[in-house]
Amino acid sequence: MSNLSFGFKAFIKESIDVLINPKSYFSTMKTTGGVTEPLIKALIYGALAGIIDFLWGVVDFGNSMFGRFHGLMLIIWIVIGAIVLLFVGGLILMIISAICRGSKDYEASVRVNASLMVILPLSALLGFVEHLNVTAGVIVSLAISIFALYLLYHGLIETLKANPDSARVAIIILAVLTALILIFGAGTVKKYDKMKSNLEKTFEDLNKK
Repeated sequence: MSNLSFGFKAFIKESIDVLINPKSYFSTMKTTGGVTEPLIKALIYGALAGIIDFLWGVVDFGNSMFGRFHGLMLIIWIVIGAIVLLFVGGLILMIISAICRGSKDYEASVRVNASLMVILPLSALLGFVEHLNVTAGVIVSLAISIFALYLLYHGLIETLKANPDSARVAIIILAVLTALILIFGAGTVKKYDKMKSNLEKTFEDLNKK
């Protein structure tokens, strides 16, 4: 790791740049300097996502002790997951870049991946939609996923210097797979909710009898 100092003002500016001007951001992003900076980014994004999920959990469970405990544990697990995602995702991104005839540098891939993780708190912020309506939740999740792939595309071609045509094909394949997974998942959730509703109705009928 390097002795690179981390600046929160720069972090906020970079986060905004990734979201609103990814092409410019990734074209000038540093690809060296150690993993300290991307690790801190991942921790912050993971913590923000965890806190947002905690707040939704409190609303969902009321102000019960169980709700607060559930939310606090969720924060811890999301932060741990963010750290794992940083390094594992960096490896996967490096492989995708290599397939697309781009950089095979692991540190550069980790740095790109850390910047892409800005999507975590955004996804958590809109996570309440799926509790309101499964179909709406799938639409929102799909929109966020497509936006994340859009950011990934710019990270591939601008920072990792992947071939634009190959990167475009890879992004399309990932988008199709993501859509299929979300649609299948939504169908499973609907079936579960229907089965749960039927079971609850059956128990109510038994209690009445």
